[in-house]
Amino acid sequence: MASTIPRPLIEVAYYEAAQEYLRDLPPEHFMEATAQGTQRKITLESFDLVHARRPDVQIFNELLVQYPRKGERRPGQVVPDNMVVVWAEPIKADGSCDTPLQPVGPFWVLEYVSKYNKRKDYEDNHKHYETALKVPYFLLFFPDSQDLTLYRHNGKKCVSVPPDNHGRHPIPDLEMEVGLLNEWLRFWYKGEFLPLPGDMQRELDEIRHELAVQKRRSERETKRADQEKLRADEVEQAMNKEREARLTAERELEELRARLAARPPKP
Repeated sequence: MASTIPRPLIEVAYYEAAQEYLRDLPPEHFMEATAQGTQRKITLESFDLVHARRPDVQIFNELLVQYPRKGERRPGQVVPDNMVVVWAEPIKADGSCDTPLQPVGPFWVLEYVSKYNKRKDYEDNHKHYETALKVPYFLLFFPDSQDLTLYRHNGKKCVSVPPDNHGRHPIPDLEMEVGLLNEWLRFWYKGEFLPLPGDMQRELDEIRHELAVQKRRSERETKRADQEKLRADEVEQAMNKEREARLTAERELEELRARLAARPPKP
């Protein structure tokens, strides 16, 4: 579509194209394998932590991406499992991300492929990302075979990003790394591993348990100390009473001696 077309007309044309795309989706598109769903969940939860620190890093889940094709009335269309966009303001993409209407295009797309349910033509998707959209980063993960490849667009084509000494693949622009851990694709931000809510909850529960144990121990020690202080006070009071009684007896004895000494001698 030519850039001279008014924006409202572009919006209408892309909206109609998105609706047509949805109507044409085959049933298998909605039959997601468990591994794919689990990995998308891990990715979304991990990026929640990144977004909290970098609000410009925005992630989308199974969002239709539409882009203009030279000489074609209908836009090109592709739906990545997850898509990352880097922009300081919130990206408004209701139903579809139409690149002519957005301030920036996709920065990173992630696809998870299951041998039990190939919902998409991933080779065709690869062409969308590499040739038409020229997405800076593209990740392809096969959970069943544990095959992970991160691609970077060098301006001409996608080339694989080799792992570093830690076995992770870096995305320097986002200060992030990706790698496999316990059979899943996991993420690091500024060298820090990004935990999942379940991991964080278990850690929080452990901390709370340890604090409760320490509190009970502290209460027992405080109670023991109070009891020892009470016993010490009782002993001190008894010793003071004994000391006062002894002093009183000594004074009385001295007074008696003085009276006896003061008596005149008998004739």
